[in-house]
Amino acid sequence: VECGAQAALMAPTEILARQHFATIEPLARKAGVRVEILTGRDKGKARAAAVGRIAEGSVSIVIGTHALFQEGVEFRDLALAVIDEQHRFGVHQRMSLGGKGQAVDTLVMTATPIPRTLLMTAYGDLDVSRLTEKPPGRRPVDTRTVPLDRLGEVVDGVARKLDQGAKVYWVCPLVEESEKLDVAAAEERASTLRRRFGDRVGVVHGRMKGPEKDAVMDAFKNGSVDLLVATTVIEVGVDVPDATVMVIEHAERFGLAQLHQLRGRIGRGDKDSTCLLVYGAPLSETGRARLAVMRESEDGFRIAEEDLKLRGAGEVLGTRQSGLPTFRLADPAAHAGLFPVARDDARLLLGQDPELEGPRGQAARVLLYLFERDAAVRYLRGA
Repeated sequence: VECGAQAALMAPTEILARQHFATIEPLARKAGVRVEILTGRDKGKARAAAVGRIAEGSVSIVIGTHALFQEGVEFRDLALAVIDEQHRFGVHQRMSLGGKGQAVDTLVMTATPIPRTLLMTAYGDLDVSRLTEKPPGRRPVDTRTVPLDRLGEVVDGVARKLDQGAKVYWVCPLVEESEKLDVAAAEERASTLRRRFGDRVGVVHGRMKGPEKDAVMDAFKNGSVDLLVATTVIEVGVDVPDATVMVIEHAERFGLAQLHQLRGRIGRGDKDSTCLLVYGAPLSETGRARLAVMRESEDGFRIAEEDLKLRGAGEVLGTRQSGLPTFRLADPAAHAGLFPVARDDARLLLGQDPELEGPRGQAARVLLYLFERDAAVRYLRGA
């Protein structure tokens, strides 16, 4: 920004984007820097005016959701793209924001690096900084697993915590891949809990209008709602320090990264917090392994590495984000020590012979051909 260029910060949900805007805008204003927010909620003339300011460059920092990489949103000179919670964006989505400028520097952030990212790190396409400590004052979260047939006891435990003044999240299960069914599950659970706790129960899901969602979140943070029933819309960016209990119903249906992100909504203050993973029996081997990892660790890197073992890592020269790794001879878990050596050697070879025309370059071409990766040569030229 000091060099006259623009920066963009993209977040996966409107709740998180507005939270970032509320944090950054006052700091930027004092420094004389103009910040704009752009989300799916902005429509008509207001949206057109915001898009115009971004295009002409009168705005230096733009914060937004998926709206940032839509057609029609142009930057005068985008030089830095920051992607928060990058595991929530697809490969093409992350690339398309960088494509809005020339040679855009990109910073991706996440508490749970997706397995694809771990593999990209092994390949040397990303440099990694690890923040391993919790922010000052935060306590570890006590994570327990509870079978679904003890749901009554869970509700009794929630009642005790509410009586002590705690705020509680209740996350409803993923139902197939249908948001409509997810919403129905959340509404149904909320109505069941209202019979016991009355108006202290609020509900939030992805199909609610922006202002409606904001009102419920505000009531949970500052007001009358003490028990928030939600779908995974609260997975990222919701910061309520008084919330100390998280119930995740049918936890076996969620991925490890999601479970870790959801658990990250509690333990944000200085009080002890508890996360209850309620599972339906019988558990598959993978389901059991996932829940065991969650009980044992709060380290996002370890959780992502376990996820890599359970899910596979996707393609690096492609867009598939999970599935078995595409290595023929190497095993990322067993040969982790060899990856940096191979990466440095490849970097040296490309530095000395970018077109792969010398003796070693020709040998590398033959190997790429034998392993059916000769498309990688075109990819390197385009990178």
